[in-house]
Amino acid sequence: MGLWDDDAVDTRFVQPYQASKTYVCPGCNRDIPPGTGHMVAVPKDAVDLRRHWHRGCWINRHRRRPGRA
Repeated sequence: MGLWDDDAVDTRFVQPYQASKTYVCPGCNRDIPPGTGHMVAVPKDAVDLRRHWHRGCWINRHRRRPGRA
């Protein structure tokens, strides 16, 4: 089971009005600017590894090449 498998993480959608900081998406390594709705994924066994993802990157994370998030 991988770190970002659906049953290994808790996820939630951050509404655009809630997004007040810039984050880097681990799926594409691009910025998620303030005011952009996105996903937050928190591994159940490692909450300190919480990451903010573009929604599309999160949905397609398993279709990426090996070595990518």
